[in-house]
Amino acid sequence: MQPQQYQMGGYDRTITMFSPDGRLYQVEYAREAVKRGTTAVGIKCKSGVVLLVDKRVNSRLLESSSIEKIFKIDEHIGVASSGLVGDARILVDRARIEAQINRVSYGEPIDIQTLAKKLCDHMQTYTLFGGARPYGTALLIAGVEISPDGTHYHLFETDPSGTLLEYSATGIGIGRPAVIKLFEKEYKETLSAEEAVQLGLKALYTATEGKFDMNTVEIGIAGDYSKKRAAKVVESPTGANGSILSFRKLNADEVKAAVAKFSKTTPAKKE
Repeated sequence: MQPQQYQMGGYDRTITMFSPDGRLYQVEYAREAVKRGTTAVGIKCKSGVVLLVDKRVNSRLLESSSIEKIFKIDEHIGVASSGLVGDARILVDRARIEAQINRVSYGEPIDIQTLAKKLCDHMQTYTLFGGARPYGTALLIAGVEISPDGTHYHLFETDPSGTLLEYSATGIGIGRPAVIKLFEKEYKETLSAEEAVQLGLKALYTATEGKFDMNTVEIGIAGDYSKKRAAKVVESPTGANGSILSFRKLNADEVKAAVAKFSKTTPAKKE
């Protein structure tokens, strides 16, 4: 006997056809692709936004440095991805172009929410017409803005449907349920960047059942880390100079130190 969805007309065969109960199966399948991806977490803290990703290195023959899950979009914005890596790379390229268009057109860095909405608008169009499929990836978009009323940090999450949500802390990928459960219990708005990194490592440790080390963890931060103010002077096309807090990925030594600190407080799992 054929599955019920095929009996009802094969509503999962095209993106343009709603099922009788109002579902777009292709979008739901794209979400499943994200759920099978590696775990990525984002945490907003007092001095920035932290992104952490488990790169899931499955073979000792694989060069872990060739796996990239955290990307720098502009000086003040970074993203972490989960799902189909090729789809994420296309969205990252598009985000970088949008950021540069804004910088050339207006002489200032793009607003984080504006960039997130542009990406989600693009993703949503791929749920509207045939001949294409939705993006099988989700992104965590982290950024920092300096305005006359102070410094603001943002963490947005996108999904294949084009939905855009802002979080204080969240996760995507296969370990999302465990990550959200941990954050709901232990997240605090008063966390420092270093404490946020430790909480993120604990979330990855919980989600992966302890199967990660410094070579499989990638960390990025928009803002300050380890008492280092990540300020950078940027010259705009109009000739004006402005100071912004920047996004950067932690180097191998910083990641190693963070993982070593976390390991001291976490008992080793027994095989």
